[in-house]
Amino acid sequence: MAEHHEKKEESLLDKIADKIHGGDGSSSSSSDSDHDDHPKKSSSPASPSSMKSKIKRLFGREQPVHKVLGGGKRRFPLHLSSGSSITIPPFPAADVFLWRNKKISGGVLGGATAAWVLFELLEYHLLTLVCHALILALAVLFLWSNASAFINKTPPRIPQVHLPEDPVLQFAAALRNEINRGLATLREVASGRDLKKFLAIIAGLWVLSIVGSWCNFLTLFYIVFVLLHTVPVFYEKYEDKVDALGEKAWIEIKKQWAVFDAKVLSKIPKGPLKDKKKA
Repeated sequence: MAEHHEKKEESLLDKIADKIHGGDGSSSSSSDSDHDDHPKKSSSPASPSSMKSKIKRLFGREQPVHKVLGGGKRRFPLHLSSGSSITIPPFPAADVFLWRNKKISGGVLGGATAAWVLFELLEYHLLTLVCHALILALAVLFLWSNASAFINKTPPRIPQVHLPEDPVLQFAAALRNEINRGLATLREVASGRDLKKFLAIIAGLWVLSIVGSWCNFLTLFYIVFVLLHTVPVFYEKYEDKVDALGEKAWIEIKKQWAVFDAKVLSKIPKGPLKDKKKA
């Protein structure tokens, strides 16, 4: 009986131990499964920054819009005859176009609008305006200089201002390079080397001629000026959406161009310069 009782106790202890070990195994297996599932749960979708990096910017742009427009860090020194110099505050082109300072941007746009109304709607001529402004300024300064002796006032100090040589030469050199580049492009197009560039320039000139027939040069300049003050700021605000749509449009344009090239352009005989190069 004692042996039978001991066997029962041993079997009871074995069952308890098996249950304990089984629970440990299940808990360890569940922890392992939880550990295996954990990286799956931790894998999150792509971040917005990675999505932004995948979007191709318009015209292959890699810098922010503010930096592309110049950043507003240009200073223009004016040298006086006395040896001193006056540094004109930087012309914040990017800040003006992107409305970083609403007072300056609104003032520039308002001044351009006033000039357009003055010259276009009121039909005031530029040469007449310049002459009238000079007459008024010279008359005021002349009378002030002569009347200062009678009213015991100091005469106006009119500084002798002259433009420095280096900025003028730099501007002339940059303008010369751009003109030479344009002439080289026109020569290359006229010589029949690149049919795609020829069609693009012809289409651009044709569109420009149509726009020119709608309005004069001053109105066209004012429209471009208004677009410079509206398009960049809206593009900067909705940059990702515009770039995504632009990428889709560019892919579609390339598909249509490939079809047009295969059906039309490939059948046109090539220019003599290309044949000579291949020979």
